[in-house]
Amino acid sequence: MKLSIVGGGPAGLRAAEIALEAGASVTLFEGKPSVGRKFLIAGHGGLNLTHSDKIETFASRYSGGIPNEIWVSLLNDFSNQDMRIWASKLGVDTFIGSSGRIFPREMKAATLLLMWIRRLNSLGISLKTSHLLKHIELKDGRFVLTFLTLEGEVLAESDAVILALGGASWPDTGSEANWLSLISSFGIPIKPLEPANCGWEVNWSLVNKDAIFKEIEGKPLKNIRVTAEGKTILGELLITKYGLEGGALYQLGNILRSMKEPKLYIDLKPSFSKQELEEKIKDYSNDLIKDITKAWRLTPAALFLLRCFTPGTNDRLTICNSAKNLLIPLVRPRPIAEAISSAGGVSFDCLDEYLMIKTLPGLFFAGEMLDWEAPTGGYLLQGCFSTGTRAAHGAIRFMSHIQKT
Repeated sequence: MKLSIVGGGPAGLRAAEIALEAGASVTLFEGKPSVGRKFLIAGHGGLNLTHSDKIETFASRYSGGIPNEIWVSLLNDFSNQDMRIWASKLGVDTFIGSSGRIFPREMKAATLLLMWIRRLNSLGISLKTSHLLKHIELKDGRFVLTFLTLEGEVLAESDAVILALGGASWPDTGSEANWLSLISSFGIPIKPLEPANCGWEVNWSLVNKDAIFKEIEGKPLKNIRVTAEGKTILGELLITKYGLEGGALYQLGNILRSMKEPKLYIDLKPSFSKQELEEKIKDYSNDLIKDITKAWRLTPAALFLLRCFTPGTNDRLTICNSAKNLLIPLVRPRPIAEAISSAGGVSFDCLDEYLMIKTLPGLFFAGEMLDWEAPTGGYLLQGCFSTGTRAAHGAIRFMSHIQKT
């Protein structure tokens, strides 16, 4: 029985590994000249493989169309602990960082990817790069896939197919979402793709902002609390020429996108109450900005925000209120091509528990093609591995069934 996997990212490679271990004949097709390109980009500065959260907490990090109980099941199939064991079997040791994130000890994605590809080759994978999927059809009970290659069109037949073509972020790596029209032609419901884990644009109002940006652009706002629609995150942000970015903002992305007028509230000094801040500047001079900078130990980035969004910065009570609850009106998220990941995708409603299309038996999905999102911190990569594992188990189960019949 033959299995075709389309997409050489983490989800596709993991699905291939599971299927090969089960004895299937696997061909993996990749549109780019090499596999794992997004995996390598994600590893710049250290590859965050997964997180040390307990399964129930881990599952709660995901949002989108896949129910929480399904995530619990997916993570039980291939957990964060399983990820560490998997890496160890490839000869790559891992460690838990101070934030709970899990990294390879060498902090190099290229080393892990090389060992992974060697393992897949040892298992007998047939790897076809520079094969861009153009068409899928079901003919006489088998799937016929049409690929565009450097030599022209190529056809491939298989008994089951796993599509792991990614979302729409980082299109240079191959995640161009060219599959949207192809999949929608089957009548498969797809939630529109949107940028996730991305920066947001802000209309800076400070007149001389260009001069100030030379001092504060790229500087972090550390130890702050950000809130949107009642959800609060403690973390960091960065100020950029277009607006704001950073992990604290990424975790609120799905909430902010749902708001007609997205608004972010920042507590610049969460370790102090408003009364305590007032006490620190009760004997302030005529230069309040200078006084709060010294008394509150404000960074240039925090001071910039206060000056931008506090009307009447010479009023002590006003500026204390702003420091604890600074309103930042956001304009829009940055373009999806700049995002770390994308939200939306194939609706879970049309899938069974093995991530197979109910109306088209034998066609499975994995990774960012599915309607889910998660913050950075290891959750994205874990989601791709876990869904790839489940889809592969489903494909093996499906092919075993049709072989018996």
